[in-house]
Amino acid sequence: MSMHEVKGQEVMNRVKVQRMCLSGVFAAVIFVFTAYFHIPSHTGYTHVGDGFIYLAACLLPTPYAVFAGSVGAMLADCLSGYALWAPGTVAIKAVAVLFFSSKRSRIVCARNLLALLPAWAVCIGGYYLYESLITWNFAAPLAGIPGYVTQSALSTILFILLGSIFDKMKIKEMLS
Repeated sequence: MSMHEVKGQEVMNRVKVQRMCLSGVFAAVIFVFTAYFHIPSHTGYTHVGDGFIYLAACLLPTPYAVFAGSVGAMLADCLSGYALWAPGTVAIKAVAVLFFSSKRSRIVCARNLLALLPAWAVCIGGYYLYESLITWNFAAPLAGIPGYVTQSALSTILFILLGSIFDKMKIKEMLS
């Protein structure tokens, strides 16, 4: 292996470690803003943790963002008395991440703003469907939809606000 190849490998390893660390930080932030800053609603709770999931999806490559969103939200469910929701949460948050792009130069761009729509649909519809499956009732879970809509709306506001601030700070440039 040449010296040039060794240096290239070192850079690749450094980037992977940075991404793993940032994924862990995002998982922790998602956990905190989901588990501790929430309002009980219907059979679960309403929170703004999804806003940080959207940010992670815009800053990290997809596998890292899926990890951060799924693990952070799952830990929030498991450690705040809602472990029954954890399997659904892992799947729903993993899919919600897929609509965003970390390949744009800005966090708040047309592509990522449009990604909010299918992310909302996955979160609202996913939790409705999951609750329907665990309760074997398709009518009662309709009562949870206003909480899911509120959660998605508040998370969107947080995402746009923090994303705009991060864009002004040129966070994406710092991470590349």
